Amino acid sequence: MRMRKKKHGSERIAACSHLLIADPTVLRDDPQSPFPAARPLCLEIGCGKGGFAIGTAAAEPEYNLIALERISDVMVTALESAVAAADSRPDNLRFLIGNAQNLGEWLPPHCLERIYLNFSDPWPKKGYAKRRLTYRGFLELYATLLAPGGEIRFKTDNVGLFDFTLEEAEATGWTLSRLTRDLHASEWAEGNIMTEYERNFSSQGVPINAVTLTPPAQKED
Repeated sequence: MRMRKKKHGSERIAACSHLLIADPTVLRDDPQSPFPAARPLCLEIGCGKGGFAIGTAAAEPEYNLIALERISDVMVTALESAVAAADSRPDNLRFLIGNAQNLGEWLPPHCLERIYLNFSDPWPKKGYAKRRLTYRGFLELYATLLAPGGEIRFKTDNVGLFDFTLEEAEATGWTLSRLTRDLHASEWAEGNIMTEYERNFSSQGVPINAVTLTPPAQKED
């Protein structure tokens, strides 16, 4: 379903510009430059309306977090929500409008402690596998961006995408941990920060699949 265009979207984004990384190329030389203090850096790919990013930034003040969303009309809501919640968290959250395919052009190698992939588009149609954010080509990109000891935390309601992710990760040498097909009933439920999608699915009794992925041993640059 096509998203309805936000009224005055550009103006509303401009009003939140202090939280937006307008020029992602600045990250290449110093990914900490958008933040007032340097902290270990995390990235959420596909932040949607921003609930998870805002909650995570508040719960983990020892980290900086970049929340990426490719659809500007969705980012309007995320930015405005972050501005409204600014007093409840440290100044450790920034937003970026763009496509995950470009991350390798924007970020230097091994700069991320953690990547969050929450309820990514499953691209279920035949022939669309390469568009999935856990396709092996994307996993290869993430491996170059993660610092030693870094990880991906992945959540989805979509069983097909989850199985695909496990297959791609195992085929490319990633280590799987904290794997569950019912996150909210698992030992890892405590402290879990839910997305808007997650709340909706959970209220309908849909189990949430989750796994943590650690890349293969990295070669020295």
